[in-house]
Amino acid sequence: MTHFFTNNGLPLLFAVVLIESFGIPVPGETALIAFGVLAAQGHYSIASVIAIAAAGAIVGDNLGYWLIGRLGGRALFGRWRWLNQYSDRVLPRAESLMARHGGKTVFFGRFVSILRYTVAWVAGVSRMRWWRFLFWNAAGGIAWATAVGLISYYGGQAAASAIQSYGLYAGIAVVFAIIIGWFGIRYAHEQVESRL
Repeated sequence: MTHFFTNNGLPLLFAVVLIESFGIPVPGETALIAFGVLAAQGHYSIASVIAIAAAGAIVGDNLGYWLIGRLGGRALFGRWRWLNQYSDRVLPRAESLMARHGGKTVFFGRFVSILRYTVAWVAGVSRMRWWRFLFWNAAGGIAWATAVGLISYYGGQAAASAIQSYGLYAGIAVVFAIIIGWFGIRYAHEQVESRL
């Protein structure tokens, strides 16, 4: 399994990030973190990991914008009762947020887990102009892939360096610090999401 990820994994990274960005909640950000750590171990170049993740995010968001948002629209959500109930509860708030802060919502939505897989089709349903969506979407996708990729890359390097220099206990301390930082970021995400 490790051999597969270290030799053939970049298309998988692209696919997972694309699927998440399209609108299906799969662990795209977790995949990017894992590949950032693999890059730190020398299996990939971090530039390739960042470029592939950004491309997957941009392509997936654009597919979600067009297929779910513009072509499917509200009629798509009316087809199934459970989805209609969800859309009645969520879409008015999401459309209001998009109307007030369209470009910012698309950009920063890339960094918030729920928005990461919904903001594209909400922009489509809200009829946000595609060129405007594309600009903010590309900027957000590139910034997200760069930030998350580099944090995981340097975090993975720090853990490997600590283990090599100071032994297993130092490596465990670095990993523990990374986990605490990750939970801190998750907590901040949840606070932002609760206000939406």
